[in-house]
Amino acid sequence: MPDLRSLYQEIIVDHNRRPRNFHTLPDANRTAEGNNPLCGDRLTVYMKVEGGVIRDIGFVGSGCAISTASASLMTESLLGKTELEADSIFGGFHALVAGTGSAARTGLGKLEAFSGVREFPARVKCATLAWHAARAAMKTPGGTASTE
Repeated sequence: MPDLRSLYQEIIVDHNRRPRNFHTLPDANRTAEGNNPLCGDRLTVYMKVEGGVIRDIGFVGSGCAISTASASLMTESLLGKTELEADSIFGGFHALVAGTGSAARTGLGKLEAFSGVREFPARVKCATLAWHAARAAMKTPGGTASTE
């Protein structure tokens, strides 16, 4: 049986190679760009929010494996959630990768694959870029999120 770290690596590699929800949404009513000048990651998050619920979500852009995999898993995690739930998941994810919380306390499921990122502080920005863009899309549609 593979160890947990190996399983986590497999999840990240899979979502980097085959990102889920990697597309624009022509009918999106919330968008935001994300930019990580340190790493060169750039993406745009698209959402269709109706009645406070994320009905559809996608992203496009380019970035490192951590950034792309995080964006992919983020879209799966936020689809169908309310904006309040999405904000809560963002908080839990950020605490996990920054080393200030644990997935066991926040119920992050597959997102726990990023728990090792806390060992590489420069990569925290890669892992959270899409999340900051999604948060910007919800709070200031059309805005830009930067990791700097």
